[in-house]
Amino acid sequence: MSMPSYPQQPNAGQAPQGAPYGAPEPARSNGFAVTALILGLLACIFFWTVVGGLILGLLAVVFGILGALRARQGRAPRRVMAIIGAVLGALGLIGSVIILIVGVSFLNSDGFKNLEECVQKANSQAEQDKCAEDFGKSLSN
Repeated sequence: MSMPSYPQQPNAGQAPQGAPYGAPEPARSNGFAVTALILGLLACIFFWTVVGGLILGLLAVVFGILGALRARQGRAPRRVMAIIGAVLGALGLIGSVIILIVGVSFLNSDGFKNLEECVQKANSQAEQDKCAEDFGKSLSN
């Protein structure tokens, strides 16, 4: 009795082009996702600085979106990491904007302008110290 003959498929038993048979698929990575996560963490840690919050936060959001899009298209893994990096970057960005708004409003306040005028009119270090003391008292009231 002979074994049934099946039609042989082209290249059956041969390795794919350039890779040995049974070789694992090359590891893929998503550098955008990793970068977004690192920048997002740094933006959250340094949100109180302009560079830390605004620039790093904005870069984390951009890299996070790019990483998530690549993962969604199936070209890279780590979609969740990219999203988390973008969210952390957005939080750092929002925190930095709030700090910036509070700082600008403080510098434009009447009390700070009074301190500035007092220091400009002061002739000695003792008078400047008195201006600072008065400003500190006006803040506590």
